[in-house]
Amino acid sequence: MTARSSLPRSAAVAAVVAAALTGGLLAASTSASASDAADGTRIHDIQGSTRISPLVGQQVTDVTGIVTGVRTYGSKGFWFQDPQADRSAATSEGIFVFTSSAPTVAVGDAVKVTGTVGEYVPGGANSGNQALTQIAKPTVIVTSSGNAVPAPVTLSAKSVPSAYAPEGDPAAGGSINALPLQPRTYALDFYESLEGSNVRVGSSRVVGATDAYNELWVTVKPHENVSRRGGAVYGSYTAQNTGRIQIQQLAPVAQQPFPKADVGDVLSGRTEGPLDFNQFGGYTLTARTLGTVTDRGLVREETRAQRGGELSVASYNVENLDPTDPQEKFDALAAAVVDNLASPDILALEEIQDNNGAKNDGTVAADETLRKFITAITAAGGPAYEWRSIDPVDKRDGGEPGGSIRQVFLFNPERVSFTDRAGGDATTPTGVVREKGRAALTLSPGRIDPANAAWADSRKPLAVEFTFRGRTVFLIANHFGSKGGDESLVSHHQPPVRGSEVKRLAQAKSVNAFVKDILKAQRGADVLVLGDINDFEFSATTKALTDGGALYPAVKSLPKSERYSYVYQGNSQVLDQILTSPSIDDFAYDSVHINAEFADQNSDHDPQVLRFRP
Repeated sequence: MTARSSLPRSAAVAAVVAAALTGGLLAASTSASASDAADGTRIHDIQGSTRISPLVGQQVTDVTGIVTGVRTYGSKGFWFQDPQADRSAATSEGIFVFTSSAPTVAVGDAVKVTGTVGEYVPGGANSGNQALTQIAKPTVIVTSSGNAVPAPVTLSAKSVPSAYAPEGDPAAGGSINALPLQPRTYALDFYESLEGSNVRVGSSRVVGATDAYNELWVTVKPHENVSRRGGAVYGSYTAQNTGRIQIQQLAPVAQQPFPKADVGDVLSGRTEGPLDFNQFGGYTLTARTLGTVTDRGLVREETRAQRGGELSVASYNVENLDPTDPQEKFDALAAAVVDNLASPDILALEEIQDNNGAKNDGTVAADETLRKFITAITAAGGPAYEWRSIDPVDKRDGGEPGGSIRQVFLFNPERVSFTDRAGGDATTPTGVVREKGRAALTLSPGRIDPANAAWADSRKPLAVEFTFRGRTVFLIANHFGSKGGDESLVSHHQPPVRGSEVKRLAQAKSVNAFVKDILKAQRGADVLVLGDINDFEFSATTKALTDGGALYPAVKSLPKSERYSYVYQGNSQVLDQILTSPSIDDFAYDSVHINAEFADQNSDHDPQVLRFRP
């Protein structure tokens, strides 16, 4: 068994498996030992034509090649490559050597490496991630220096296939590990056939902004599902945007600053280095030579103000806001509410934390958080919002430990009236009754079905009543379960296992049933379901929310190039939604892009705004 620390984002040591393929999963091999030597082995012999090395667990001797990259921080080691390739497109000529301490070789060194072949699984053997073939416990001999690095393979629109991955083998639990690589047919196979090899991208559009870990995403396919603002729209489970590739750099940031880029910018010039595979994005170009960023001037959007007879309703995930955050965050979020969202009449907030944030001491009240936020909004020129919410039971709603996360409604009392119906608390469900021929909530604010197992360790929906120009409007603020624990798009299971969908599907059914109760009591009731749904407009979650025609996902009224509120691993995608009941059939919807595409973010989500005339 070999081990190495995970990539620079984390110092945790992930599981490493010297593996044989058993039932589609990687398991410790008992058929080979370090004493089994493969003399005269070439790198392409180690890599083989599947994702798992045919020599896993074996010792290899005097494997030759030229060093193409050296990493002296995080997961320490180096890549080397055989300059004399075989004739197979499926077998990579490069490989990573895990040294555990800072390697003493340099780029251009010709080396002979003796060590043990292993399959390292970033994130652990149960993560679903593909394995990285490597040589560990090495003995390294430098035979010459100053050699030319093997010419890179160019990643381009022509070289990367449009099909994403083969269907996993059902007999192997849906795994693609044992399938022969088809690099001219599938993008994942193409990238795998270059694992550890020297690759390059030319000038490429940025589709994922520089993050806190000094990574960005580009696409080598300039015409693939382009968003209106330069991103790559994720529009279905079968359209994975195969041109996306993550970019890191080999040099520590202290030695070479990493470029700051927004979506739509261009990484210009030559970016070249070994192709790695890591836990946080999969195939990654670890740049030995890094291009420069050309700023394309992306600006934050501003939605128009509501007109006199329009009700403006917005949803905004403010990313764990609490009083311990710097005043600058409150001020920036407040300015966005006023300037970018045009001071909506009603604003549903997600991720409002309690009065001391992540301090885990039993505090659940959030009045100080909200007072500080509303004060900042007023100072920015916005209305004197009032608010309604329900404090959760301590440690029962998930989120950051100690944060007591919840949804909150802000509203402008000069424009709308809140209908207070007393008695709502964290554990008492609100219901629907018929009063004077119209639907009404039994509690407002009130939680929907809080004892349902669907909401265990998750934020419970918050239902409220408002009156605007004499008409009742029902709103339900949501923050469904996250995608945490799902396998990544580059999982060795294809399609990946998306286990978190089970909870969101149950949550969607719960909310859909409640909306149907309102519509049963009043067929033409105005109902809006909004918030961080944590799922796509084409997902089973959204289909369950809309079951029976109870709701319509307003984001579908936008052109496909504008359907996104979040950018993850270079995919611009929908997580935040507002859904409308059938009576709200004439509306204006806007996904206001102010965060997700930018390196400088006040939240990782973009807010949503819907305007209509009740």
